[in-house]
Amino acid sequence: MRPVRTLIVDDSASMRATLKRMLSADPEIEVVGMAPEPFAARDMIKQLNPDVLTLDIEMPGMDGLSFLERIMRLRPMPVVMCSTLTARGAEVTIEALRLGAVDYVTKPSGTPEDIERDAALLCEKVKTAARSVARAGPSRLPQQPSVAGGGLGKLIAIGSSTGGVEALFSLLPALPADCPPVLIVQHMPASFTRSFAQRLDAECSVRVVEATENAQVQPGTVYIAPGGETHMELSGGVAGRIKLRSGDLVTGHRPSVDVLFRSVAPLGASAVGAILTGMGQDGAEGLLAMRRAGARTLSQSRDTCVVWGMPRAAVELGAVEKEVGLSAMPEAILKACREKVGSV
Repeated sequence: MRPVRTLIVDDSASMRATLKRMLSADPEIEVVGMAPEPFAARDMIKQLNPDVLTLDIEMPGMDGLSFLERIMRLRPMPVVMCSTLTARGAEVTIEALRLGAVDYVTKPSGTPEDIERDAALLCEKVKTAARSVARAGPSRLPQQPSVAGGGLGKLIAIGSSTGGVEALFSLLPALPADCPPVLIVQHMPASFTRSFAQRLDAECSVRVVEATENAQVQPGTVYIAPGGETHMELSGGVAGRIKLRSGDLVTGHRPSVDVLFRSVAPLGASAVGAILTGMGQDGAEGLLAMRRAGARTLSQSRDTCVVWGMPRAAVELGAVEKEVGLSAMPEAILKACREKVGSV
């Protein structure tokens, strides 16, 4: 199998050298070029035809977001953004993911151990991006009709990872303002989730918030699990409260989709679970627990996933009642909320 041909775009010569050293250490990756700014990158993309682009956000002449938007409109390809963990970095990275970037990495810094960890993560994400399906940002899905009845006494739990930001920017704006409460774990750093919730809130009829400890879940509200430090659980049923608890990584993540889904499983037929695009297998075991308890369970279809990892693991485990394309997911979720156990 030939190595992943990668083009690095960054205005810092030292950062280009660092990224090249990190990527070139992996025999499955070949750095085919480095560009100091988008206009040079445009010509190198045409000449070199890389498999993956790593793209800086702040650059002279044309910023990374503007360049990304042009790429995804004219020549969609897998892009991994190089970001910072600042508030500004979070906002811009979220917008990049909404526009169609596959994933992001934080710029390497810190101790040698930190940089070694960053290098391993960078290589993993570049290789995953090469296997992903490039898309030109989220499509606007039609608004779903009101569910009526104060949320129908149901609760929706959703898990997502790589590609999930783009998927959620498509799915959530299609939900009506009176939909059942929605709890979401999207794998994301702690500094990103508040900006993510605020950005979604501006796009949606439903209210979107970053979840807080002991918040009572309400119809018409989407709760995004805070990134990095805690797991999010539901306590006390459909009208229960959110619990944020510290703990070890579960299935390699904190917050973990598995933890959320297991906490929702006791609701049985009063719950609907959906697992969206993502790398790995987080959420498969939890979704199986939900299905065994009588909940309706859905997964995003392979052909509409950026990365068919988490949904695939759930399907292979027997946790999924039905696979659904992203464009049909809002309708399928609400239909499952309206119905008793049976066919979706």
